[in-house]
Amino acid sequence: MNMLLTLMLHLNQVGFKMFLGVTASVTNWDADGTSFSFILEDNPLVDFVELPDTCQGLYYCNILSGVIRGALEMVSMKTEVTWIRDMLRGDDAYELRVKLLKQVPEEYPYKDDE
Repeated sequence: MNMLLTLMLHLNQVGFKMFLGVTASVTNWDADGTSFSFILEDNPLVDFVELPDTCQGLYYCNILSGVIRGALEMVSMKTEVTWIRDMLRGDDAYELRVKLLKQVPEEYPYKDDE
């Protein structure tokens, strides 16, 4: 099984459930297996949020992009995470697109075993 797929399934089943109380659908994989979408039907971060007309360009939950990107960097994966759909902006769901840019080789400290 693809390492990225395995990580995304764990992030979905454990991370989203533990920290947000929701699960997401992992869909829209590209042919290379390096890009996919998380689709959230519900997002507790926006339960009591309404964006004023002057802030319609704002992605209120952009922090989730950084959290996913940072978590994947901790396991040596350089990614790009962008919002595709956002219910606060009138879309029908919340969709985050994750693209693997490169797998960073792990660096071990010099003479760590001594």
